[in-house]
Amino acid sequence: MTRYTKQLINKVDILYNNVLSLSRNELFYTNFNLTDTFQNRIHLIFIHITFLFVQNRVNKENVINKKFYQKTFDLIFDKIEQNMREIGYGDTPVNKSMRFLIKIFYKILLDCEKYKKMNLEEKNIFFNKFLDQNTIKNRVNNVGLIDYFNKYEDFCYDLGHDSVLKGKINFNYK
Repeated sequence: MTRYTKQLINKVDILYNNVLSLSRNELFYTNFNLTDTFQNRIHLIFIHITFLFVQNRVNKENVINKKFYQKTFDLIFDKIEQNMREIGYGDTPVNKSMRFLIKIFYKILLDCEKYKKMNLEEKNIFFNKFLDQNTIKNRVNNVGLIDYFNKYEDFCYDLGHDSVLKGKINFNYK
């Protein structure tokens, strides 16, 4: 393995751990009343990372870094697969689930590309489609969740590409 590849893998690990921290924020399970499930945690990781992927697509000058984003994609799915195996899933369920999760990831990615143009109702539908909540009342109106991801999306668009490559995702929701 070349020195460049080792550095790339290290940077991808840092980015993954930062996205994981954002996705595990207790704010989602207290203020936004999401259920703390394996599925919700994975979908939150997907939503957080896809905004970074969309930001990369918008900045055409960063095409050179496709390798970084491919490694990030690979690492996310490797980690999910490892977690599923640790929980006790066998080969067949893991393989079936991974195919399903990749489809979900791409659905989220496509929706996140259109996120900026979505109105409040469309954003609400988006979150209801991918995230489970503790009460029906919250499903009707995800204002807090929408506000969080509106600010996160703006943060991602303002984020310099070098920050992403270094894994410096210091988003604080206020």
